[in-house]
Amino acid sequence: MKRKRYTEEQIISILKEYEAGAAMADLSRRHGVTENTLYRWKAKFGGMEVSEAKRLRELEAENARLKRLLAEAELDKAALKEIASKKW
Repeated sequence: MKRKRYTEEQIISILKEYEAGAAMADLSRRHGVTENTLYRWKAKFGGMEVSEAKRLRELEAENARLKRLLAEAELDKAALKEIASKKW
């Protein structure tokens, strides 16, 4: 089965259908995803608006960038400590 990639906007619209009273089984069949996927989406995006989902994506990207910068800084620091500890 071909894997589909849904945007946050599409996911939120699907979850709004569920909140409006559609059955989880019907939604999963109509959109071609499993019920487990719908429950995971509900846990992550439940009660969000589209603007909030975009902000969440931006924050996650910024967090990943900052973690990468911190890891690089720690590597540099460890290398400098190793060089400084050697006797010349």
